[in-house]
Amino acid sequence: MAGTRILFFHSDPARSRVNAALAARARDLPDTEVVDMAARYPDDRVDLAWGAAVEAQGLLAADRIVLQFPIHWYAGPPLLKAWQDAVLTRMYYIHAETEGDRLAGTPLMIAATAGNGPTAYRRGGQNGYALDAILTPLKATARRCGLPWHRPYLVYGANRMDEAALATAATGYAGALRAFAARTARTAAV
Repeated sequence: MAGTRILFFHSDPARSRVNAALAARARDLPDTEVVDMAARYPDDRVDLAWGAAVEAQGLLAADRIVLQFPIHWYAGPPLLKAWQDAVLTRMYYIHAETEGDRLAGTPLMIAATAGNGPTAYRRGGQNGYALDAILTPLKATARRCGLPWHRPYLVYGANRMDEAALATAATGYAGALRAFAARTARTAAV
């Protein structure tokens, strides 16, 4: 599938309000595929051979990639790290020429939710760091893999959102995804 491939990492999607609403809204967009990674890997393990091979093919077929997840203890969920370890190791170390080199240049966007409000994510705030700083390991990974980094879509106060705020966040996400697709659209060679 060409288009936007959203890898939705949530340890308990059935209990998610905000990430589930974002994913549902994204599913309505054309040329957009949302992959529920917890359903695919319920034990939080991605096999380096079979699972990583399936994931690599999905990434290589996409025009752009979005990693969507909640921030837990200043990082993404364990499945996101397991996915990185298996898939990126396969693509960039085991099959670099046939997979990693081909994935390089594919745009990457992060969509992350945080329980606290934006003032908690700054120097002097409760968490002491901006979400941008917390995403630094993913930025470094994107740089190493040659995946152009695009402005993340960040949702704050996810634990306290009312229905109106939730609808606004989902609509904003759809807009951010449309803008990401427009900025990263591949043009056919003439």
